[in-house]
Amino acid sequence: MLDLNFVRDNLPRVEEMLRQRGADPAAVLKDFAAIDIRRREAITDAERLKSQRNKASEEIGKLKKAGQDVSAVMAETKTLREQIQERETVATEFDGMLRDILSGIPNMPHSSVPVGHGAEENVEVRRWGTPPKFDFTPKAHWDLGAELGVLDLERAVKLTGARFAVYWDLGAKLERALANFMLDLHTREHGYTEVLPPYLVNSDSMYGTGQLPKFAADLFRVPHGEKDLWLIPTAEVPVTNLYRDEVLDAGRLPISLTAYTPCFRSEAGSYGKDVRGIIRQHQFHKVELVKFARPENSYEEHEKLTRNAETILQKLGLHYRVVTLCTGDMGAASAKTYDIEVWLPGQQLFREISSCSNFEAYQARRANIRYRPEGKNKTEFVHTLNGSGLAVGRTWVAIVENYQQADGSVLIPEVLRSYIGADRITPRSL
Repeated sequence: MLDLNFVRDNLPRVEEMLRQRGADPAAVLKDFAAIDIRRREAITDAERLKSQRNKASEEIGKLKKAGQDVSAVMAETKTLREQIQERETVATEFDGMLRDILSGIPNMPHSSVPVGHGAEENVEVRRWGTPPKFDFTPKAHWDLGAELGVLDLERAVKLTGARFAVYWDLGAKLERALANFMLDLHTREHGYTEVLPPYLVNSDSMYGTGQLPKFAADLFRVPHGEKDLWLIPTAEVPVTNLYRDEVLDAGRLPISLTAYTPCFRSEAGSYGKDVRGIIRQHQFHKVELVKFARPENSYEEHEKLTRNAETILQKLGLHYRVVTLCTGDMGAASAKTYDIEVWLPGQQLFREISSCSNFEAYQARRANIRYRPEGKNKTEFVHTLNGSGLAVGRTWVAIVENYQQADGSVLIPEVLRSYIGADRITPRSL
């Protein structure tokens, strides 16, 4: 969420930002300026009336001391009290309306973010490695997985429905091995602390990271008594909210956390997209990287986090590229995002495998996560960052497609062999 004073003082700049993000300023901001004015008028009126009430209360004391009648002044204070309550109620109503508007305004993009309308205007930053060369036509993972007997989409439909998967034998072990490998690398070499959070969170947590109220249709809601719980769409939600409504010790920053969790997404807006295979699932696994940083260091930490995620692909020997998302393709909460896209030879395209974002104070303001700078009494909002390190299922896809062999088997990257206890996936019967 953006700061109220910032929006008020920079309304033309906010309107331009919304246009750059492909949004209609009038639809997002609504009657912001008018509501803000009326709210401040109500607050001013309430303060003026409180001053009058205080003077009247002093007058009552003087009259009583002088033995004079106080009934008229008492009636006046009662009227003033009712007027104060009315103006405070109005101010509270307008405050709620402003909060609703502010919660729907996306973050201000960093100055280095390219202006553009969609993915075609993202800017490539770098590439690593080269695509594998085959003396045969490489297959897509949905064919390979079925032929190897390690990926079963048909039985998943029977169990649950479309966009779910069953992994068998070395297919299941590969998924587990990838998660363990990623966690080991991030904790042992990159300095992250591992966290195992709940997979269900409350609405406050979803609001804190920006999923609610705007993206409720993309979530799985679980009614629970008088309140709703939500299946997490990413570990970003519970891990970021670990410090909701807390003041962090400045000496602890940056805090770097990693978590491996299932993720649940309804994919409400993706009907007809990526219907084959396991690219876009309702349930998938991901290793997440989350950082809490000082504002002056957050972009340095953003670069580190992105490099940490890239290291996984480098150690797996997978060709990838990094792109900076333009204003029109960036998530609403992000100030800057790098997408890491891995090469999939079976589909002849790059596919996003991690989004690494700096949210600056946007999430921290919603979740009230602060720190106290050394030598200062006043607290400030931290900057929050996160990125996939990596999406496990898509890494599974990349390995199967990049390491496929002419005989139909799939080699297992050397760094994973000790985790799996095998060096190759060969066909098995389902």
